[in-house]
Amino acid sequence: MTRPFRPSDVSAVNDLHRAVWWPERSSAGWRWLDDNPARRDLGAPAGWVVPDASDVPAAFLGNFVQRFWIGDRALYGATGFSVIVPPDQKGRSRDLIGAFVRQPGCFALYTLNANARSSPLYKRFGMVAWPPATHALKLSWIINPAACLYSRGLRALVAREPRAARWLGEQLMPRGRARRSVVAEGSLDGISELHDLSDHSPYDRFWQALRGQGRLVADRSPAMLRWRLADPDLTSRPLHLARHIGDEITGHAIALLGKGNSIEPPTLEILDLEALNKDRAAIPALVAALLKRAPTLGA
Repeated sequence: MTRPFRPSDVSAVNDLHRAVWWPERSSAGWRWLDDNPARRDLGAPAGWVVPDASDVPAAFLGNFVQRFWIGDRALYGATGFSVIVPPDQKGRSRDLIGAFVRQPGCFALYTLNANARSSPLYKRFGMVAWPPATHALKLSWIINPAACLYSRGLRALVAREPRAARWLGEQLMPRGRARRSVVAEGSLDGISELHDLSDHSPYDRFWQALRGQGRLVADRSPAMLRWRLADPDLTSRPLHLARHIGDEITGHAIALLGKGNSIEPPTLEILDLEALNKDRAAIPALVAALLKRAPTLGA
């Protein structure tokens, strides 16, 4: 049996995250997730729990709803995240995933990190790897080879002695990194940091042009990005770049400095990368700017 996640479950769900060495959200962070405008459109749960005899969450699956557009038609998809099922709840992941895939109102349901061990379970619910030819492809650029080698050594140590992770504590965190613009205004390739996400801004005109191309696009409206970038649990400000041709924005990229756990090196992860069809050079130019900026951020 499952039930929807409730605000009163935050402490117990954070305990579940802590038990598997995953980052915990603050109370403000859980409230931010609850305020997801797309989730509120559908009235969907923010997740599901398997309660114990005292109605305390003993297992958890999060539900992140995303709005999409085709022209003026809104569609909704959902991502399952933080599937946490302790050994004493073995088998209950089926109940949680079942609740997730049965939720109404969604044209697509997906998870972004189905590892080899868990993927057979998702297949039982009709979920398939997508896109078929490239679902296992991950693009990465090594910025600091020494840090990557050091992290590999730490992972080998923890594989032999799991308790070592707690003894080691936080490793490889960048220190004293100043936040400077990636490139000066009016620089080569027309790339600059983007700060104006107001309605009727140049970015808003880019969003309207992106929707006007007629293909399925995730909601990147100024209002949605203002909410996405206001996550109170972010430890560093996301890097938001725009590509300009004259006064027009033709592409954008959002990247965030993050760490998977305490012994991994920081990575500058590209969260979003999109451009108008008419500017074929935008994506390469934006990625090149991110690569240029990554070392100064400590990636």
